Amino acid sequence: MSRSVLVTGGSRGIGLAIARAFLDQGDRVAVTYRGGPPPAGMFATRCDVTDGQQVDAAFTAVEAEQGKVEVLVANAGITKDQLLLRMDEASFSAVLDTNLTGAYRVAKRAASGMLRARSGRLIFISSVVGLSGAPGQVNYAASKAGLVGLARSIARELGSRHITANVVAPGFVETDMTAELPPARRQEILASIPLGRFATPEEVAGVVTFLAGPAGAYLTGAIIPVDGGLGMGH
Repeated sequence: MSRSVLVTGGSRGIGLAIARAFLDQGDRVAVTYRGGPPPAGMFATRCDVTDGQQVDAAFTAVEAEQGKVEVLVANAGITKDQLLLRMDEASFSAVLDTNLTGAYRVAKRAASGMLRARSGRLIFISSVVGLSGAPGQVNYAASKAGLVGLARSIARELGSRHITANVVAPGFVETDMTAELPPARRQEILASIPLGRFATPEEVAGVVTFLAGPAGAYLTGAIIPVDGGLGMGH
């Protein structure tokens, strides 16, 4: 059955792979984007998730195009890496506002329609860094760790209405960002991953579509790592 799916930050990388995976299985898919060209072949609306009015406008546009959002993938995120003593408060706040508070904004807006339908799937894209930490990423790690508490609280609040909330925590993924890593750093990272390679965006997307599908109906409040074993023990 075709569902209305919204992926925030879906114009490239992991978000685009997730959107395409839903599209390939016959769902009606919309994405939000902030900069750069929107992807072809699916409905796209510009939205900065740090702005509540833009979030509401984006949902209104998606609802007019394909109906109430039945599956939300909160993927929009940024990084502003710096060591703690060099990180200014603006950089810390900007990352939290986009990655964590932005996820709260879109989840709250989606949940209103899901409550009326008594059904829905909320999926938050976190990171292995949110579970294990990383030097130079106190802001990013804090924002991604916060998604766990957000999702689990939502799972407890909305479970009686058949709404699930889960977290996917990717490790290193083959994207434009990881392609820019210096060779020595890349080899260092690969040596720490038991499977000895980075994930593909499609492997992350496969876990997301599983959580949103019939086989994931009894999973809620879960954290699923897609990290090749990098974060074992966290």
